[in-house]
Amino acid sequence: MAGIDWRRVLVERTAEGAGRSWWLPREVVRLLDAAAHAEAQWLRTVTVRQASEPATGHTGEHRQGRSDGVPQATGASRPAIPLRLYGGELTGQLYSVLSRRPGMSRKVAGWTCTVCQTTAAAVLDHCHEHGYVRAPVCSSCNTLERPDHLYSNDIRVAGRYTRLFGTDAADWLGHWHRCPGCRTRSVLPLPHLAAWTANTACRTLRPTHREGHARKPCGVLRVSWTGSQNAPRSCLLTVSVDFCPSGEHRVLAQVPYREAADRFRSWLAETAPAVAAAAGPDRLEGLPAQFRPIIADTSGEDLSLF
Repeated sequence: MAGIDWRRVLVERTAEGAGRSWWLPREVVRLLDAAAHAEAQWLRTVTVRQASEPATGHTGEHRQGRSDGVPQATGASRPAIPLRLYGGELTGQLYSVLSRRPGMSRKVAGWTCTVCQTTAAAVLDHCHEHGYVRAPVCSSCNTLERPDHLYSNDIRVAGRYTRLFGTDAADWLGHWHRCPGCRTRSVLPLPHLAAWTANTACRTLRPTHREGHARKPCGVLRVSWTGSQNAPRSCLLTVSVDFCPSGEHRVLAQVPYREAADRFRSWLAETAPAVAAAAGPDRLEGLPAQFRPIIADTSGEDLSLF
């Protein structure tokens, strides 16, 4: 990759001499992590743009265009179908079931995005932890709330979380808690709870550096966890800073899952009392005993919508 000769990199020099090694230098590991993260973001951006193209134009004209030299009807002569507001028609239903239902993608496209309420919905946002559908949203809002996974148990906390847990917190909390599983447990899915812990609960621990007459937070927040939310006693969140001048991977805090969940519940009651009142605490009746797998829509035409 990029002209790197791995036979020269994978060599360890010791007092006994030089020998082959599978240990990578730390700088190379950082380079590979950054490259994988940039490639994932680039692919995500391309996918979102391709999915949003039919929703932004005239769908009939965009797909069919002109055929056999016969002019097609223009958007001005064709009456536009008004979008309808989502009224909770899919509450409590599982994404793995709805994604295989014929005609569901057209039904989704007829709703307005429940978050921004200005654009036609394109996807069914759903909880990957419990499998329940939250609501139809546009591609932009769906991308906005998606955690930046580096690995399956590791995320980077992007700057957009300042907005999701700040100025627009009440709207997003109401959206996340449309999932019955998250609502009964009064908590967010594990990746979002990890982002909240780093962005809100550990904000004062983040190091800063001087920039002009002010101080600016340095590095990039990163959260990794061990264990699972299904075994909260063994789950531990580790909040660190990448690319910090004072340390390559500086650990800020290690927070047990239960402590992070309790902090979130207290913050939720202060930030969005209506959402907190409708939530938990920890009522598990009605939840699936085994979480459903996420099944993609493979019908072909509407693959990008899910």
